[in-house]
Amino acid sequence: MTYAYDDQNIFAKILRGEIPSDTVYEDEFALAFRDIQPQAPVHVLVIPKGPYVNYDHFASRATDAEIVGYSRAIGKVCAVLGVDPGAGGQGYRMIANTGEAGVQEVPHLHTHILGGRMLGRMLKRFDD
Repeated sequence: MTYAYDDQNIFAKILRGEIPSDTVYEDEFALAFRDIQPQAPVHVLVIPKGPYVNYDHFASRATDAEIVGYSRAIGKVCAVLGVDPGAGGQGYRMIANTGEAGVQEVPHLHTHILGGRMLGRMLKRFDD
């Protein structure tokens, strides 16, 4: 499958420093920053530094180091935010929306980390 990355998307501009963000964590593979429209007391976006449209694109084209680095960055962000249950937090939800049906609003892979309160069920059963 072919993915066309738009280097003018808002996250690309944040990575280039053209748009400011409230940074929570950064390393060579990922940048994490607070969502400007939080849906929970803790709502942070974690994005890879490479030009990947969605997880499928990332999984098929990223280097092993990028994949491991991004995954570990998500874990570090959860620890920094205090939501990691292994470090005394109460837990969190990870969401990565993909494509139109997944309601992906920015065409750059990003993982939402939400926590800080009981979140409830994400979806109802399909047959309800």
